[in-house]
Amino acid sequence: MSPHADLIAPSAVPSRRAEPREGLELRTTLVATGSTGFVGRWAVERLGAIGVEGLGAAAITDVAALRKAFEAARPTAVLHLAAQSSVSASYDDPAGTVATNVQGTVSVLIALRDAGFKGRLLCVGTAEAYGSVAPDALPIREDLPPNPGNPYAVSKLAAERLALMLAPRFGFEVLVTRSFNHIGPGQDARFVVPAAARQIAGAVRGATVSVRMGDVDTTRDFLDVRDVVDAYGALLERGRAGEVYNVCSGAERSIRSVVETLAAQAGVVARIEVDTAKARPGEHRRACGDPGKLIAHTGWAPRFAIEDTLRAVLDEWRQRSHG
Repeated sequence: MSPHADLIAPSAVPSRRAEPREGLELRTTLVATGSTGFVGRWAVERLGAIGVEGLGAAAITDVAALRKAFEAARPTAVLHLAAQSSVSASYDDPAGTVATNVQGTVSVLIALRDAGFKGRLLCVGTAEAYGSVAPDALPIREDLPPNPGNPYAVSKLAAERLALMLAPRFGFEVLVTRSFNHIGPGQDARFVVPAAARQIAGAVRGATVSVRMGDVDTTRDFLDVRDVVDAYGALLERGRAGEVYNVCSGAERSIRSVVETLAAQAGVVARIEVDTAKARPGEHRRACGDPGKLIAHTGWAPRFAIEDTLRAVLDEWRQRSHG
């Protein structure tokens, strides 16, 4: 996300307030930064996150604009999603990544303090903060020491630490997530699953299609974006202040298996071609999280099978390719 992207956008407000999910109470006024992004749009739909009239395209680092927005909305809960979330982009523009993710988070914290906020803030972080993990440390628990391996991960870990440090001093509660890979309709094609789906969607059934990917033998923990958003709602309602939570499925899957599943659903044969230009420096080989703490503290459980999520992504790209 650009540091000048909409933070709390009136365009994201549904005409009819969405029914809160996962126990969010009706009296909760939830504001989400980054509400026009991939996850933010789902937060609007599933959690009833609202926008603020008049903020427009204020910068995430603009404390005065944020304060005015928070004063107008008077939220009782805030979901902080706004971020530069691409690892590759963080190498291209590390200064911009730090400005958006670190300075932006500090600006949100200061603006909430200045607006007299006394509610609960969920600061969304990343499992990239764990870095490369030894196989015997999988699945990853929250007590594993972070070891970030790219500028994006460093920036998000710094934001996480600052939120946990400053929010209690500023008079409100904060929780932090380390979210693993989330997927679903609406995700930018820079990310691995929609990138594969886009290449497969236009192929004729029964054909062999070349799919150019990076290293497909790495593994990741994929979770449907709707389950991710429901987890955020559960944490805002029932999570414990000051805690860090993995948001993940607990299942380890290779990129290759995801591509093969998409191809099978499309009725084509995928010939995977490795594109070395897509390889990321320092990319970790395996990732799988342990969602036990999240489940124990909130009662949350994932609802969407990965096969259904992949089919939804494929259907989206089929629609795009045909129209």
